[in-house]
Amino acid sequence: MRSFATLAEFAEATGEHLGYSDWLVVTQHNVDRFAGATGDLQWIHVDPERAATGPFGTTIVHGYMTLGLLPAMMRAIFEIKDVTMGVNFGLDKVRFPHPVKVGARVRGGARVTSVRETPAGHLAAVRMTVEIEGETRAACVADTLSLFVADPVPVAQEGS
Repeated sequence: MRSFATLAEFAEATGEHLGYSDWLVVTQHNVDRFAGATGDLQWIHVDPERAATGPFGTTIVHGYMTLGLLPAMMRAIFEIKDVTMGVNFGLDKVRFPHPVKVGARVRGGARVTSVRETPAGHLAAVRMTVEIEGETRAACVADTLSLFVADPVPVAQEGS
């Protein structure tokens, strides 16, 4: 894990690849739970028998489920010590170039693309790329936006 003491130090890493999360196996149980929670019960995700004869030869992971793995992957890749709060601010662009077959191993990689100060905190753009073990094409490429708020600098008290 890459550790940054301050948001300023994190901002200095703009343009750098920060590393990778651990590999994670996506199971049918996980996919079924996601399908139940979101109501996306399409057969390519939840019906292994039918999916075996379909275009992918097996069930595949929902794109939004893959996207939902990003926060945990980011936490495994980097930390900013003086941040008291990080808020998902949105996404600029998301693509799913290659499907993730259920049972595949995936991991995320992170690259800081920009950090700018705003009245509410620092808005950081991080390009997350989800790789599939053994595949040349990524499962997901997402330009994430996070608003980071740092601990306030302590003010010296008079007489201290």
